[in-house]
Amino acid sequence: MNENVHNSFLVPPVGHPAARSNRDNSRQAARPASIENSLLAAIPRKEYRRLLAGLEPVTLIFGQVLYEPGETIRHVYFPNKSLVSLLTLADGHLALEVGLIGREGMVGIPLVLGHTVSSVRALVQGTGTAMRMPATQFQKEFRLSVPLQRELYRYIHTLMSQISQTAACNRFHVVEMRLARWLLMTHDRVKSDHFRMTHEFLAHMLGVRRVGVTTAARALQGRKLIAYSRGSIKILNHKGLEAAACECYALVNAKGNGASTPSGHAWKVS
Repeated sequence: MNENVHNSFLVPPVGHPAARSNRDNSRQAARPASIENSLLAAIPRKEYRRLLAGLEPVTLIFGQVLYEPGETIRHVYFPNKSLVSLLTLADGHLALEVGLIGREGMVGIPLVLGHTVSSVRALVQGTGTAMRMPATQFQKEFRLSVPLQRELYRYIHTLMSQISQTAACNRFHVVEMRLARWLLMTHDRVKSDHFRMTHEFLAHMLGVRRVGVTTAARALQGRKLIAYSRGSIKILNHKGLEAAACECYALVNAKGNGASTPSGHAWKVS
């Protein structure tokens, strides 16, 4: 897997390794702690304890490419506080976001469907932690665990709904509404009102020119829904931003944001 093949417009240079392994702390991480990933939290705790032996805590860095189209998937990732965009490429270099994965899901879904090669670019959009498992071990665990199968099939349905709705949104809705939707989806996955994002990066995520994002962001800021400064965005009025977003945000939410975590909260494993 070539983790150094970056699109210069999408991926700013970073001085960090592609995935900083916390192997030295894995024993401590295996002790009782909250399960931040909702999909893993929905699995019975006995099953999760067995999976934990193959899960390694890592830190994913903004701009890191996990997979490129046509590359073999070597690991699956269960984001905790990180955020990963799925991008489809046109003409070999132009990218458009078709999916967004955070703590509600898993990166590496083709393995569930029997495919070992990625069809999209998986790009880390938000720095944070994740649980990583080698692809070969994941395939073995998936065959053995009915609860894991059930939650992943549910999540695939949700992700497919998100991807199809995003395609319609990109075609029919104006940039301001799409930007509001995208910011809300990001908020829901990182559980924060404040995140790092440049206009240039957003332009690629939404498939529009940078000037279009700038105009849309200024409109939202003028309505006191967001604050933007030097690549940092803060949501000021969540309900107002929901009203400004297209109906796609509500439609995707209505179909569920992934695994069926009880009450939407993480639990602790003892």
